[in-house]
Amino acid sequence: MATEIERKFLVSSEDYKKDARAFVFKQGYLSVTTGRTVRIRTYDDKGVITIKGKRHSYTRDEFEYEIPVEEADIMLENLCIKPLIEKIRHFVVYAGNEWVIDEFLGVNKGLVVAEIELKSEDQSFEKPHWLGEEVTFDNRYGNSHLVSKPYSQW
Repeated sequence: MATEIERKFLVSSEDYKKDARAFVFKQGYLSVTTGRTVRIRTYDDKGVITIKGKRHSYTRDEFEYEIPVEEADIMLENLCIKPLIEKIRHFVVYAGNEWVIDEFLGVNKGLVVAEIELKSEDQSFEKPHWLGEEVTFDNRYGNSHLVSKPYSQW
């Protein structure tokens, strides 16, 4: 079974951009219900469908599959709940761990969130100086929540 163990933080400065690789992401949700989401995402000429289960502490089931980008574009346009999530995703390696930093655009502009995926819930990691408050358990910062309650409406 595929699982995701993730921690999420606000970002306190743009220092992460110095060493980052960046891609523009567009994503939308086919289904958002308590305990599961189905997401479509495009980036770097790729299409991906992801199914996520209910979070248990830092862990949840996650299944992700590549799909044709043309089909992903059609699903984003015609089937996904609006508004779509638009963001620049920055990839940064810090102290041996990869961080992803999402700089949101559109109706979520101004929100910047960093995530780290871990091998176990008790894995220790060094926090970069540009990290702010941890928001792992604050559902407002979940991408699926940002569709129904965009950051610009907080």
